[in-house]
Amino acid sequence: MGDLAVGARSGHDEPDKRAGGAFGEDTTGDDVTGDQQANPPGGGTPGDGDGGDEAAGGSGRTPKKQRSFWKELPLLVGIALVLALLIKTFLVQAFSIPSESMMNTLQKGDRVLVDKLTPWFGSEPERGEVVVFHDPGGWLEGQTAPTPNVVQKFLSFIGLMPSAEEKDLIKRVIAVGGDTVSCKEGGKVVLNGVPLDETSYLYPGSVPCQDSFGPIKVPENRIWVMGDNRQNSLDSRFHQQLPGGGTVSNDEVVGRAVVIAWPVTRWATLPVPEIFDNPALNKAMSAAPLGAAGLAGALPLVLWRRKKLAARHTAE
Repeated sequence: MGDLAVGARSGHDEPDKRAGGAFGEDTTGDDVTGDQQANPPGGGTPGDGDGGDEAAGGSGRTPKKQRSFWKELPLLVGIALVLALLIKTFLVQAFSIPSESMMNTLQKGDRVLVDKLTPWFGSEPERGEVVVFHDPGGWLEGQTAPTPNVVQKFLSFIGLMPSAEEKDLIKRVIAVGGDTVSCKEGGKVVLNGVPLDETSYLYPGSVPCQDSFGPIKVPENRIWVMGDNRQNSLDSRFHQQLPGGGTVSNDEVVGRAVVIAWPVTRWATLPVPEIFDNPALNKAMSAAPLGAAGLAGALPLVLWRRKKLAARHTAE
């Protein structure tokens, strides 16, 4: 096949058919008046019947050829790669689940799509979200990732395949900066004084707390994370001896996992469980600063009253 032709030929209309003849017939007969034999749209003179000017649209110019598809293909591929890189960097990136620490919410081998856009607008991790974050330091020590081939490296580079070289983890946010979290062995996780009912997302048969920890006050701009499969998750609980006390900096968070994209049989969104919408969590969080402020305000009054009573007893 030859080059593809798209659109009109050189911008001119077809020869005038108003004379009654079919396309290609001689329209210069005696029955054609001057008004009917109108000039073609480019300002040229009517054709003389030899077909030369008509083939060029009446202007004497040859039609402009369209560029060959094979010549345009490298440009199209380049544009596609640039768009893929921009999407990976600023919008969405795919990640693979390498372990069973988030079962049954996420299973080993699942592919999740992570929202990387909202953090650019100042969004911070919230309680209950499933987030991907870089290794804060020492969490993946001793673990080796499989060596990818050239194709896998290229696809992961443009964001079409999860990277096997990046040291990233995925966990659920339990507490954010300013929260206080604790747990007694065999009991429930307590967040800001409120016991959490985590049955909606914990792995069946998983104990919320097999070991005691806390209470731990999470520093500002950091998060406390735990896996949904508590008996098979090396999360914040097991890294309290490291800098940060087991918490993760918000700056290390890549983004929030929003959907399971693969396999297709497991397509599902990853919403925040309802227990984290409990207003009591925020009330309990704000009660501590208010209580401290009240104590600070009452202390001078108590000291003044004691001093006044002491002076009265001395006068008597």
